[in-house]
Amino acid sequence: MATKTIIVPEGMEFIRDEIGYAPAVLVNDTLYIAGQIGRNDQRELVADKESQFVQVFENLKRVLEAAGARFEDVVEITSYHTDMRDLPLYMEVRNRYMNDCYPAWTAIGAASLCGAPGYFLEVKAVAVIERGNE
Repeated sequence: MATKTIIVPEGMEFIRDEIGYAPAVLVNDTLYIAGQIGRNDQRELVADKESQFVQVFENLKRVLEAAGARFEDVVEITSYHTDMRDLPLYMEVRNRYMNDCYPAWTAIGAASLCGAPGYFLEVKAVAVIERGNE
């Protein structure tokens, strides 16, 4: 039987408590990370595009760390973009965090994100954590 653990990093409890989903779910050694957006710890949207992309990856990092994982454990990323012309900037920011990890990647264009204007990027990911190396 699969072991399922809800992952809620400190400061993201409102996602579970108010919005009603888990920031991530760990099933055995596979971590499924819900779409992360460019909101800061005050739950405010980061307005500058590059800063928003950085915030998305900082939020991913928080979720990974809360599960005992790191970017090197990520095997798949799906990114949603309101403007596909942002891909070069996205890749530049992603590479600051991912280095030479090379997960599978799918980029999807979206008319809008989060039901509100100003969101440029949402990223979800899957990571596999090797528990034997802890």
